[in-house]
Amino acid sequence: MNRLSSSFKVLAFLAASAGSAAAQGMPTTQPSLLTIVRENVRLGRGTEHAQWETGWPAAYEKAKSTEYYLAFVSMTGPSEVWYVVAQTSHAAMDESMKREAADPVLTAELERLQRGDAEFLTNVRVMQAVGRPDLSMGTFPDLAKIRFVEITWFRVRPGHEAAFEAAAKAYGAAAKRSAPTTSFRIYQVTAGVPGPVYLAFSSVQSYAEFDRMTANGQATMGGATPEEMAALQKFSAEGAVNFETQRFRVDPQQSYVAPETRAADPAFWSPKKAASRP
Repeated sequence: MNRLSSSFKVLAFLAASAGSAAAQGMPTTQPSLLTIVRENVRLGRGTEHAQWETGWPAAYEKAKSTEYYLAFVSMTGPSEVWYVVAQTSHAAMDESMKREAADPVLTAELERLQRGDAEFLTNVRVMQAVGRPDLSMGTFPDLAKIRFVEITWFRVRPGHEAAFEAAAKAYGAAAKRSAPTTSFRIYQVTAGVPGPVYLAFSSVQSYAEFDRMTANGQATMGGATPEEMAALQKFSAEGAVNFETQRFRVDPQQSYVAPETRAADPAFWSPKKAASRP
């Protein structure tokens, strides 16, 4: 059995492009593509799973890989971890998979880790999504400094994609007037779940900043014009299947980031392990 058919997670993590922004460190602009590996963790096995997952960054670092990813551990919703990889194109992903196949040592170690993962998980789902900068807003965050992430699912009725886009643009226009510090990235899911589906990513450096995000949302809706409200209400009434918001914390131990990212905040990205008792 070849690598692509034997391991969803290995495929996703090694599909990051060495020619992407992630190859020089963490992205500084909205990535064109995301691969998201969603692992559902067994009840009561979260700590053990997190410890096992540290083997993946260790394997990549040993192989001197420049293909980085962030790990988001759920704080609301299902017990799961999202591993998010930034990419530039499908062609770059193809080249990366070829490079991975040529590294038997790394491949063998990742397959070992993949088999061990089964003890801690109930399910794994891999999604791919394309960036929609035309629907996004605000300054791209410094990924070395983010500590919490909010992700909202927009599940759309087939044929109502234009209504969602109109609503997103209306919300962005209202936010620019009433809450100009608002910042989010929109992605359109292209594979991995029934669609149409869009994801909105927002991030903060402190959990307290969610208060500001809430206030920004209220100000945006309060300052929307009648035309903007009409677009939002039309989509909500006719085009939306449902909305779901989840919050996550960034896990430095399960993430694989560039040396310069770790150097930006070593206390967070490379914490010293507590000394064990004799």
